[in-house]
Amino acid sequence: MTDTRTLETPAATLAYDVRGPLPPADDRPVLMMVGAPMDASGFNSLASYFSDRTVVTYDPRGVGRSTRKDASSAHTPEQNADDMHAIITELGIAPVELLGSSGGAVSALPLIVAHPEDVSVLVAHEPPLEALLPDVEQALAAERRVQEIYQDKGWGHGMAAFIALTSWKGEYPDDFLSDGGPDPEAFGLPTEDDGSRDDPLLAGDSNDVTAYEPALDALASCPTRIVVAVGEESDGLITGRSSEALAEALGQEAVVFPGGHGGFLGGEFGQHGDPEAFAKRLREVLDGQ
Repeated sequence: MTDTRTLETPAATLAYDVRGPLPPADDRPVLMMVGAPMDASGFNSLASYFSDRTVVTYDPRGVGRSTRKDASSAHTPEQNADDMHAIITELGIAPVELLGSSGGAVSALPLIVAHPEDVSVLVAHEPPLEALLPDVEQALAAERRVQEIYQDKGWGHGMAAFIALTSWKGEYPDDFLSDGGPDPEAFGLPTEDDGSRDDPLLAGDSNDVTAYEPALDALASCPTRIVVAVGEESDGLITGRSSEALAEALGQEAVVFPGGHGGFLGGEFGQHGDPEAFAKRLREVLDGQ
């Protein structure tokens, strides 16, 4: 059973879901699952494999059911960290075990620096930390080029360019996507422009997330156990490379998880990973295996 709640903060109205009892029946920590800019629905399949645990998910401010009280659409890791801390504090559930994926993994880094008491274990799954890449300037330029294509030609062209960005292996060349990007029809995407420009993946709302520079010294001394996770299908891809770079910077090896960037998805957003296998690996990692 899912209990959906809202939390009012000075900056936002946050919608979040609690699956299971509070306090947890077995005295195990709450398992929190966080993505960005993905909303909580992306964890529906994965959470179903943790019916023995109390699981908390939420929609980042301005995404899904959560609204914001300013006129901005930009997301920052610090904003997301503040919102996670607010929910943890509201529920009185510190320390949680936290799975952060993509922008959720990036946002969990300033959270554990500012509030290390909030999280006992952080599994940072494929954080897109472009600042740690050797080709950081080319990677950021390629990301901005995707956004330009989206603004110029609409969603289908923008998404085709995004697919090209995220499926590229190795360092980005200086002229990446200078040809205007691939044909959307090659991916079954529409070529016509519907006029919308509010897709959070394409509009640049998360530029502060992908450009975030983590406080590596503070993370290295943080009492939270940090596990950097990388998908087995992400070798050479941008999120695979940035995961490996974060792990190396923290003096560890990235732990391999099933699938790719969406390895935990079970059909959400039309994407199919292997949530059962992902859940099994997550249990092992949380238990220190």
